[in-house]
Amino acid sequence: MIKETLDLNQLERALNSNPMIKSAEVYVSVNGTLNVDVEQKTPIARVTTNASYYIDDEGVFMPLSNNYSARVPLITGFVEKNNLNTIYKVAKKVNEDEFLKKNVIEIYQNYRMEIFFRLRRCDFLVKLGTEKSLDKKINNLKVFYKKKLKEHTLNSYSQINLQFDNQVVCTKT
Repeated sequence: MIKETLDLNQLERALNSNPMIKSAEVYVSVNGTLNVDVEQKTPIARVTTNASYYIDDEGVFMPLSNNYSARVPLITGFVEKNNLNTIYKVAKKVNEDEFLKKNVIEIYQNYRMEIFFRLRRCDFLVKLGTEKSLDKKINNLKVFYKKKLKEHTLNSYSQINLQFDNQVVCTKT
């Protein structure tokens, strides 16, 4: 194919229309070589409600892939595809925090928009409530987790409630 007949903008638009691609740049170098730089979207959570899809690192819908399954927390419960703001904020926090990234396996949102976590190797449910004061709630969870892990009493609880200011309310099993 002759390089004069290539429509680089059309190629770029075609690549950028792919829902798995964050950005694509198509150009011809000085020596005449066709170059394509593609940046792939990065999933941070997988929604598994009546529809299954990923949420990417910018809070945007991303379809599942037939070739690859990302190891990210599952999002369950009441989630609307056109209203991912709250769930994205929480998923982004989980993705950016080493402790949460390692331990959170599920993010659940109920119809009242309250957020819950399920942690790896723990039987209890963590109730965050709203995303308000998220950093403080997560810090309280970390302190609680480390203390109870040291005491070997993590599985003595059925629910950890973090929705109140400066409190960790626990329900024993």
